[in-house]
Amino acid sequence: MVTKFYQHSLALAFAIKEINESPTILSNVTLGFNIYDSYYYEKMTYRSTLDLLFKSHRLVPNYKCSASKNLLAVVGGLGCDISIYISDVLSLYKIPQFPFGSCAPEQREFPFSYHVATEETYQNRGIIWLLQHFGWRWIGLFVVDDDSGEHFITMLKLLLPQHGICLAFVEQIGQMRRFYDMIEITRLLSKNYQLLKTSKVSVYVVYGDAMTMMLLITTVYSVYDDYEELASMGKVWITTSHIDFAVSQTERNVKLDIFSGSISLAIHSQQLPAFEKFLHIVKPDDTLKNGFFKAFWEQAFQCVLPDPSNYYFSCTGKEKLDSLPGPVFEMRMTGHSYGIYNAVLAVAHALQALYVSRSNRRSVLEPRNTEFQDPQPWQLHRFLRGISFNNSAGETLSLDENRGMGTGFDITNIVIFPNNSIIRMTVGRVDPKAVDGKEVTLRDDSVMWHKVFNQVLPVSRCSDSCQPGYQKRKKEGEQFCCYKCASCPEGKISNQRDMDDCSACPEDQYPSQDQDRCIPKMITFLSYKEPMGIGLASAAVSLSLITVLTLRTFIKHKETPIVKANNQRVTYALLVSLLLCFLCSFLFLGRPSKLTCFLRQSAFGITFSTAVSCILAKTVTVVLAFMATKPGSSMRKWLGKTLTNSLVLSCSTIQICICAAWLGTTPPFPDLDTRSMTEEIVAQCNEGSVVMFYIVLGYMGLLSFICFLVAFLARKLPDSFNEAKFITFSMLMFCSVWLCFLPTYLSTKGKYMVAVEIFSILASGAGLLCCIFFPKCYIIVLRPGMNQREQVLTRKY
Repeated sequence: MVTKFYQHSLALAFAIKEINESPTILSNVTLGFNIYDSYYYEKMTYRSTLDLLFKSHRLVPNYKCSASKNLLAVVGGLGCDISIYISDVLSLYKIPQFPFGSCAPEQREFPFSYHVATEETYQNRGIIWLLQHFGWRWIGLFVVDDDSGEHFITMLKLLLPQHGICLAFVEQIGQMRRFYDMIEITRLLSKNYQLLKTSKVSVYVVYGDAMTMMLLITTVYSVYDDYEELASMGKVWITTSHIDFAVSQTERNVKLDIFSGSISLAIHSQQLPAFEKFLHIVKPDDTLKNGFFKAFWEQAFQCVLPDPSNYYFSCTGKEKLDSLPGPVFEMRMTGHSYGIYNAVLAVAHALQALYVSRSNRRSVLEPRNTEFQDPQPWQLHRFLRGISFNNSAGETLSLDENRGMGTGFDITNIVIFPNNSIIRMTVGRVDPKAVDGKEVTLRDDSVMWHKVFNQVLPVSRCSDSCQPGYQKRKKEGEQFCCYKCASCPEGKISNQRDMDDCSACPEDQYPSQDQDRCIPKMITFLSYKEPMGIGLASAAVSLSLITVLTLRTFIKHKETPIVKANNQRVTYALLVSLLLCFLCSFLFLGRPSKLTCFLRQSAFGITFSTAVSCILAKTVTVVLAFMATKPGSSMRKWLGKTLTNSLVLSCSTIQICICAAWLGTTPPFPDLDTRSMTEEIVAQCNEGSVVMFYIVLGYMGLLSFICFLVAFLARKLPDSFNEAKFITFSMLMFCSVWLCFLPTYLSTKGKYMVAVEIFSILASGAGLLCCIFFPKCYIIVLRPGMNQREQVLTRKY
């Protein structure tokens, strides 16, 4: 006998007693009850149900020979399968049935049943939630071998992979009554022990009934010599609502502390102080007429009650139920007992409603007839649907449209001490009526784990967690929970454990060195404050000053032959153009703005094109001058200011038109480049049209090439008359700089692209300034004796 379950019978008796003593409900009616055992066996369940309906002295199915036995409702059974067997018989007579165990929705469709426990769907959600909440991804499953167990396995195999959880094994445990020899029992116990000892699993989910748990307890007992080794491993047990830590006479001395720290999803219950008082007054003398009580008392207290045929007895009758250990009998009302209590109250309130309805009808139709006929079971259904009442615990209960009364599950933490005393602590709740996302609540700090874990959260995984910065890689031939860890690809991060894939950072962030987080990028640009910006700005200022000094020198000595011989106006225009070239480099420094982006490339293109146009005009003038000295030459008419001015203006105007078209259609604008640099956001000018940018450069390159070609052809003219050699060398430097600029510009990123362009502007301008004007300044300033008309006119052969 499982003595712990006798509380169910006492809960039924307590409910009947409370109703019969209540002056407010069924005041003129006395309820009675019968208790039958199902024996966890289909045949005996059917036989007991028939006995309940028809047996008086001997069983005659469908025949009642006793008018005093008026059956109104049946409470039971505990398991879904047992409830189905009972319903097969009761539904023929439309008798209300109150199964007090939790069942799957598919198993609740009994035609005349009312469920006092919440359906298993919410229990399954609670299990999944607990596994996810504690990070348990690798679990073992012990399931009773029956229809309910098969359904539970099917549901869990669908749900677990959806939430990233794997089953290490599924072990179906047959019911004890189905084992016919010790060899089969020994084989089962040995297999269970090996699963407990050798498996890497630390968390087990157990689905079944008390017999299932008793078999696992027997497994521990059968290897008692290795118990300490098994207990030292530390396991977490998650049990479902039908399971209780109950023992029979055989397992009474087995240590159960290996199961300490278990988490159980128990049917919700409220404590009834009156029930506990009722348990304290239960005595053998008062209840010996109860056929189960003698067996319960003798097995619970391990003594013998008095027998009229035998004067020997060892039970004093003063034994206290609260002195029994938890696995033998529990004073705290369990969820199943609470369900039985509420089922009886529901029947009583429905019967009360039936009597009130009859009374109201008879008072109108038959005012003189006040006798009640015995109610029939089928008459209660109309009053049971939608019934609502309060029990003595103050909880409001009602039957909904699906004939369910369940109020959810309590998440209980079971602490077992070395003397097998049990403390059940309610640490959470599964509430089907809560808002979405709040169905499961848990107080983590209240959970007590097995002593082996030292209050550190247990871990149950097939593989170690992949730390941030790594991602999971599946192992071939194994479940998805078994994996290896691989570093994130370059440019991606994982900021949580066990990431399936690494993710890229937003455009304004970049991965850290460990690839475990994203770091905001700094906005960078070529600033005046950094060494490179200071150097380039200083070079631009210096070259500008040198250009101004050169221009001042030429203006001061404008009457000297060497200045006059080199076309003064074009020289001045060239120096001013070079000055503007050096100054336009400042448009490239600092954070880009609308104005600087709008002007920089156009200013650079126009000023350089003007400078190159001036050099081209000087070169063409030299060539024409020597050609005009030949006798009979017609080139004299081309000499003069008109040609040079026209050449400079026309060449510059073409570049101005190109830049105007560019600025009028797709002008440059400030932009942020988030892709070029890994750790920086580059504040830059978007050119608007890259094609127009390269047209500007291309036109400037074409002018430079023409100028270089003309100067190269005129390089052998007498030195004292022309600048052809200096122009050739300067244009060679100029073209070399800009030819090197293109690949360098395209291969650099960020602010260094701007630095390359500024350097090219300064270097090419400096080349023109030095190669063309340095020799002249040297003569003007340091060798004034060479700056004479006779020297200039001297031919050198």
